[in-house]
Amino acid sequence: MPIISVKMTHEDEGATKEQKELLVKKLTQSFQDVFKRGANSAVVIIEELNTDNYAIAGETITNIRKKQKA
Repeated sequence: MPIISVKMTHEDEGATKEQKELLVKKLTQSFQDVFKRGANSAVVIIEELNTDNYAIAGETITNIRKKQKA
């Protein structure tokens, strides 16, 4: 069973329920179109990462975003 995994930062209240539902539908449809397999064979997992738990070049995204807003 294929697993489609999406990881994104949780910012500005995160993705809405509606946005996640649309993303899941479109990813599943793309999977069907490309691989010619049924929707029942595709699992989609969305994981939102807290910006304190994600870093680039030794600095958390939280701190990078604060600097960008300043």
